[in-house]
Amino acid sequence: MQSIKLDHLRVPQKLVENRISFAGMDSELSIYDTYDAVNRVALDADQLLYCGMMSGRKIMHSAQQPTEQVFLPHESFVMAPGERVEIDFPEASIDLPTSCLTIEIAREKIEKISQRMSDLAPLESGAEGWQYSKKIMHSQHTAATQNLLERMVSVFTENNTDRDVMIDLGVTELIVRLLRNQSRDILFDYCRRESDASGITAAIFYIEKHLSDYLEIGQLTKISCMSRSRLYAEFKKQLGCTPCELQQQLRLKSAAKRIEQGDNITQVCYEMGFASPSHFSRRFSLFFGVSPREFQQQRIKSVVTSRKL
Repeated sequence: MQSIKLDHLRVPQKLVENRISFAGMDSELSIYDTYDAVNRVALDADQLLYCGMMSGRKIMHSAQQPTEQVFLPHESFVMAPGERVEIDFPEASIDLPTSCLTIEIAREKIEKISQRMSDLAPLESGAEGWQYSKKIMHSQHTAATQNLLERMVSVFTENNTDRDVMIDLGVTELIVRLLRNQSRDILFDYCRRESDASGITAAIFYIEKHLSDYLEIGQLTKISCMSRSRLYAEFKKQLGCTPCELQQQLRLKSAAKRIEQGDNITQVCYEMGFASPSHFSRRFSLFFGVSPREFQQQRIKSVVTSRKL
């Protein structure tokens, strides 16, 4: 994340969680820099806290997670109001600080957007699908999410006449992305339990079970008992994408998990149904913002560093 123009504001006043903040109407953006390798630094929030890693590495400990969670650049960590975590900064130093961006969002704002989403697009798995689930979430950024966070840094820090309106639009988009990602997880769990509950659950279940296969839309229309136009309309409403886009997103996320575990990138490429390593690398980079090789090297470096500590 680019932050050169903020360097003059980020002069360290303290070594651990040095903070600069910018307030909006229903939100507050902060950038934290830590310059010392310390452990078990407490973090809690009265409102929902969206954290985006900028540089370095953190290790998160929480009562919700049975194991520690490594937090790297291009990843987000979302805390519900009232939750508490403890953070280790194993690599922080004066020359290479560990940096994180947070956006604190008023719960009333989230409830308002959640209700609007429920009214506009009721979910197959029930209205609760659009309600923010009060749990800690840890996920890999897509390139679109990374671009949104970079835009929000600019909007929060600029002295623009329309600053408040632009911040509101950015926060609304961030909430929609958060709720959309969460609702997908709820919907996928529902499909696994009730794959024959409806046409859309049957179609999603089929895609999950045939990630590496060529997706024949005609087959999906038969499985779902829907016309092609109805199928696409339901996918857009429930998932915000087409069936083919969903398959590609799930392929890439599955490939990322395998690459993180150390599997051969070329082998993963072909086994996940991509035509060639170059095509796979291009799609992976567009989705995650880094190449498969960079992604794997980042994870390997994190594991090696952990073993040395």
